[in-house]
This record gives sequence, C-alpha cells and structure tokens, in this order.
Amino acid sequence: MSVSDAVNDAGVVPGPVAGSKMTDRYVRDLARVAYLWGWPLVNMHNRLRLMAQLPGPGLLGGVVPVASPGSVGMLHDYITPDEKLVACPNQDVVYGFGAIDARLGPSVVQVPDFDGRFWVYQGVDQRTDSFIRLGAMYDTGPGFYLLAPTEWDGETPDGITGVFRFDTRIAAVIPRVYLEDNDADRAAIQPVLNHVMMYPLGQYTGQVQTFEWSDAPVFPAGESTTGEQETQWVMPEKFFAELPAVLGEVPARPGEEALYRWIGSLLTAAESNPHIAEVLTTAAVEANDSLVAELFQFREIGIPVAHHWTTQRNGAAFGTDYLSRTAMGKANIFVNVPAETTYFYQDLDSDGQRLTGSGRYTVTFPEGRLPPVRGFWSLTLYNEHHFFHPNPLRRYSLGTKNQNMTHGPDGSLTLYISAAPPEDESLQHNWLPSPADREFSMYLRAYWPDQSVLDGDWTPPPVTPA
Repeated sequence: MSVSDAVNDAGVVPGPVAGSKMTDRYVRDLARVAYLWGWPLVNMHNRLRLMAQLPGPGLLGGVVPVASPGSVGMLHDYITPDEKLVACPNQDVVYGFGAIDARLGPSVVQVPDFDGRFWVYQGVDQRTDSFIRLGAMYDTGPGFYLLAPTEWDGETPDGITGVFRFDTRIAAVIPRVYLEDNDADRAAIQPVLNHVMMYPLGQYTGQVQTFEWSDAPVFPAGESTTGEQETQWVMPEKFFAELPAVLGEVPARPGEEALYRWIGSLLTAAESNPHIAEVLTTAAVEANDSLVAELFQFREIGIPVAHHWTTQRNGAAFGTDYLSRTAMGKANIFVNVPAETTYFYQDLDSDGQRLTGSGRYTVTFPEGRLPPVRGFWSLTLYNEHHFFHPNPLRRYSLGTKNQNMTHGPDGSLTLYISAAPPEDESLQHNWLPSPADREFSMYLRAYWPDQSVLDGDWTPPPVTPA
C-alpha cells in the first residue's frame, strides 16, 4: 500500500483504531511517555486552579505574590525562604506572578519607566514557552501591552502600545525587577514597583494605575507554603483523569496531531475499561517516582559544560523538546529564554563529588572573567529541595547586587561556600552560607547575557574543595 493510500479522504493519516486490544505493557509504556510529555501542562492547569480561588492581587501566606486570573501580584522586596510555590527563586529581583485564563479574555500589563533599572516581564503559555518580549534587553518603552488569546477577535482599544498572543487556555506572567541589596535602593524602587500591574482588559482606562504593593492583602495559604519541598502541582494519581481537560486547553502544534491522537486513544480506552484506567494510574505513579523524579537533579539534565556544570539553550522555547520542557519544569519551572537569562546548574565539586555542607568550597573568577552580562549575574545556593536555606545573614546569593565583596590583589573574585564563615573577617562579604551536613546545589544566573555566554565561549569556573 502506498503512502497516499494510507491517507483518508480528509487528507489525514489514520490514527489508532478505537476498540483495539491493548496489553498492560503497552499501556504502561505509552503512559510513561504521556506522563513525561504532559507533566508541565498539568502543572500549569493546577496552578490556575489556585489562582481562581483568590479575590484579587495579594500575598499567599504573606509570602508569595499571587492574584486572581487576569491580574498580577507583586512583592516589594526579595522573596523569602518561606516561599514553596516555585523552586529556585532568586535573591536579585522583586518578583511578581499572575495567571491569565483565556476563557475570561485578555489582560493589560503596565510597563512604567524603569529609568535604567534592569527589568523583564516573562510571559509563558501553558507549555511554559515564552510568547512575549518585554524587558530591558528588548529596549521596551513604557506603555500598556495587551496579552490576548489567539482566538480573541475584539477591538484593541486606543492607547495600547503592543499586542502579544497566546494559543493555550492558561498563560503565566512573571515580572522581575532588579534590586540592589541595600536600604537606599529598597526605598528607591517602591514608586516604580507600584506601577507594575496587570489587570483584565475591562479594567483598562488608558491611565496608569497604581497599587501599593507594600500594603498588599494577605490570603490564607493552607499548606501551599509549608514543608520543605515545592508544592506538588501534579498528583500522579489524578494525572490521567485531568489530562483530557488539559488536551482541550493546549492545542496540538503542527506535527503533534498524531501524538495527540495516540495519547487520546489511551484516554478513550480507559473511559470504558476500568482495568486500563487502573494500569494508567499505576504507571503515572511509577513514572512520577522514577522518570520525572530523576529530572529534579541538576546533574541529570541539560547540556554538560566545563567543570561539571550543566546548562540549557532552549529555555521557554522548548517546542517539541519534551524532555527539556519537563526537566526544567521539574527542577526549576519558569526559566526565561536564554537571551533574557542564561542558567548554569551545579550539584558537584571539581572532583565530581556531591556538594555537601560538611565541606568547604571556593569559586574563583579570574580578573576579567566575571559573567559577561548587560544586566546582572548571581550565584545562588539552594538546599536539596532547590529552595533557600535560612541563615542569620539572610544571604542566599552573591553577585552584582553585592557591592562590598573583596577582590584579590590580582583582581580576581573568590566566593567562599561553607557552613561556617571564613576565618579571615575581610572575606565575610564573600561568604555564601551552606546548610550544615546537607547536600546543596549551586545555580549561576546571567541576566541579559553577552553573546559569549550564549555561544558557550564563557562558562563558570569550577566549584573547588578548599
């Protein structure tokens, strides 16, 4: 039979035939593929559920910026170690977070005049792929920007500076605004932060609106900010029950149609066959505990570079790279596109041994070899759950924002990582506290990186045992 014979009258290649027998092994193996593929989509689906319960912008548990769908909530200072909704936060920016539900229509984001301060608004669809370009690196001017579902056919009102479209039900918007680690800049940033807003199109007036984020209301958090690990947004026991709705929220991209029909054949079979449904649930639990759990470890994901660091070069632009999409979603969801931020991940020292609080380490940047950026850089330390480890200094990262670090006579900069401070008091400002007797990870961010970072010509120095 020729290829043309296998295409039906509608020009579509036939998919799985309904009613076909499926062995348990087949169901399990395809379920694992479906779980890996759909994990970030279901993750986003369940984040919207939380936002839909909120009355407006505010702070969940007084810690995390959140808002009802269509709006954004903002912090007014760095995020704290109590945050558990999103792994791998940084201590360099003031964060915001909001979700858009396409069924409720477009939203408008305000961009104030940041007056030379670094900023970027991230906007990702339900696949965690970026769909907006708003930030210092894009030379974005102040104004009002419309974020609209692809199918929205309303009239763009006067005064809108630009329009960005997304084709999934859910989108997330995450403003990041750079903050120096000193009281003077904390005071200076407040007026501009109060103009960082997103609201439904129906609330747009053409005039700049203001919200005093330092007075944001506090919403009960329940268990969302408790424990040591990230909030579990994907429950494997419910995954295949939630997946049919998610498939309706995220349209197949060109080339994905066959994959959708293949996964759909499993869901259809499970609807009428309790045994298949049970096998799917068991397979989801197993995939969650093995296949996806392994992707949480930085040393198991991304592209290896020098000195045991890894990186990725398609963040928020994953396309059909489903492995990277889920790996980044599991280890550190909501990464920016590389031109906005390039990330380097580290679990190991220069000898290939796991980083642990029982050891002492140094990271030395030779003169002229600091991360080449037009924005800022930072080196952050995370505990084994990819969150800040509380310490008396409230210091979880070092980098551009720290203006009082000591450089060596040769112009180099050495950072000291250990549970106890360096004996030399002059090096205290270069110290990044680690958790005693616990494993930890390092994470280097290069915001608005130079082309040498994007090309791979610059990579971080080793984490050297002292």
